Amino acid sequence: MKKIPILRLNRILLVSIQEDLTDNEAMQFQSDLVNKVAEIEALGVAVDITALDVVDSYMARVINDTASMVRLLGAEVMICGIQPFVAITLIEMGRDLIGADCAFNLDQGLDMLKTRIAGRGDIRFTDDGDD
Repeated sequence: MKKIPILRLNRILLVSIQEDLTDNEAMQFQSDLVNKVAEIEALGVAVDITALDVVDSYMARVINDTASMVRLLGAEVMICGIQPFVAITLIEMGRDLIGADCAFNLDQGLDMLKTRIAGRGDIRFTDDGDD
């Protein structure tokens, strides 16, 4: 089973899904990410899916549900790098990533996360020396 690496950048977690996941791998990813958010009291999560050419309805649901779980724990969520074909397919399937905000790429996603976190006035973010 593939394990998706979860990188930590101060209080932001970075995840890059590089290839299609089986249902079990998607559920393991969801569990690992939510547990890591709680463990470090993350303020933000960026999920980069640039490498995915296809996001089926199950994976779209996993991303939505994961984003909702992360938000319930108090962190901001940004999905980065949705390919045009993936966006078209999701809309044609009647799926939307309503539980997550989206950015063109990881760089833009991190900027947006930092702006949101700073806008919340979260002292834990500014104390880490990250701006």
